[in-house]
Amino acid sequence: MAHVRAARDLLPEWLERGRGRFVSVVSSAGLLTMIDAAPYAVSKHAALAFAEWLSLTYRHRGVSVHAICPRGVRTETHRMAGVAGLRLTSTAIGPEEVAEALFTGIAEERFLVLPHPEVVQQMTARIADLDRWLENLNRMAAEQSVVAARRRPPLRSDSQEEQ
Repeated sequence: MAHVRAARDLLPEWLERGRGRFVSVVSSAGLLTMIDAAPYAVSKHAALAFAEWLSLTYRHRGVSVHAICPRGVRTETHRMAGVAGLRLTSTAIGPEEVAEALFTGIAEERFLVLPHPEVVQQMTARIADLDRWLENLNRMAAEQSVVAARRRPPLRSDSQEEQ
């Protein structure tokens, strides 16, 4: 909801002066998805949809909207997710590279800013054959479930707990 609250606060002044720039920090999960992270994936899809709505609603009134969608960014949060055992992308980039991609996207007046070029190919594969894309991701999810199950300690039986 941070994007919505920010837009509510900023839009009136921008519309009055006839210009403004809104940058929505989304994630490639907003374009694709993220296995084992439903709240994250769904909230990122919503952030992207809201940015699209802002762009189509206010572009003609001087408001530029950009949605930046990196895959992974080397931050403390990224590091801690790896420590917690979450699967992270091996193509994580630094915050400086994300900022550079954003400034380039702004200069080119692009709505969608993709610091990771491979996201374009993944989006294309998703759109071209959604069923195949879903099947491939389901296979990855199943493999992750097996790996996660091996890491979990076995549950004790009720009879063991009573002793």
